[in-house]
Amino acid sequence: MKSTVYMEEMDAFTYREKFERDVVMFVPAGALEQHGSHMAMCVDAALTKSMAGATAEALTKSTGGAVQGIVAAPINYGYRSQQRSGGGFHLTGTTSLRGTTLIALARDIVFSLIAQGARKIVLMNGHYENFQFIFEGAELALEDARANGIDDAKIQLMSYWDFVDEQTIERLYPEGFTGWDLEHAGVMETSLMLLFYPDLVDLDKAAEPLYRDLPAVLPNYDVLPIIPEYTPPSGCLSSPAASSVEKGVILRDVAVRNMVDAIKREFA
Repeated sequence: MKSTVYMEEMDAFTYREKFERDVVMFVPAGALEQHGSHMAMCVDAALTKSMAGATAEALTKSTGGAVQGIVAAPINYGYRSQQRSGGGFHLTGTTSLRGTTLIALARDIVFSLIAQGARKIVLMNGHYENFQFIFEGAELALEDARANGIDDAKIQLMSYWDFVDEQTIERLYPEGFTGWDLEHAGVMETSLMLLFYPDLVDLDKAAEPLYRDLPAVLPNYDVLPIIPEYTPPSGCLSSPAASSVEKGVILRDVAVRNMVDAIKREFA
């Protein structure tokens, strides 16, 4: 059986043996969400799993194997896509959870890992709208742990794009950066998909007239029921045209390096 950082690919005995050393458990939280006509809908879950895997591997390598990074199976569904950060949950293909459902999933998964012996857990988010719900689930899991006599567990929550520094942003977005909320299906996600999953990207489909009116110009408020006309025709909020594998490598390397530093700082 191959060596892997992914829990679902391990046999149960190998998994248990890793707990004989210092372990950091990663829980990726993604979504099933439309990403235009040029990318598969698994982007948020697939990228977060891959970024968590790269971070787990880098963490283990940087500690000479003293710390074992393990990646749990991802949460593949996310909270309702918002019009101003994901195009909106009205778009066909986007398959969403209620906030209470996501809270319950995060709570149960994290508490189960704690019950197995995990004391250092990283909840890595890959869907902009998830954050506060997985935060609540994590806090409830800690409360459950304390109620069961476990008071030494610690959870770190992060969204991987927050670890791309300003210098890198300026380098990759020379014409100006619109913000991570409008990066839905734009340069960052498309470049990382070209790196990790090139067979799930077809930039030839990112063309006019579908890919017009980008970046999106949206009101600074939300409306319910959703007004479909506010979302650009492609469902994307910024153009992926300038994406490349090379940019994907830069984004991965910068974010992973900075995430490893943050994890070491909190779990030293």
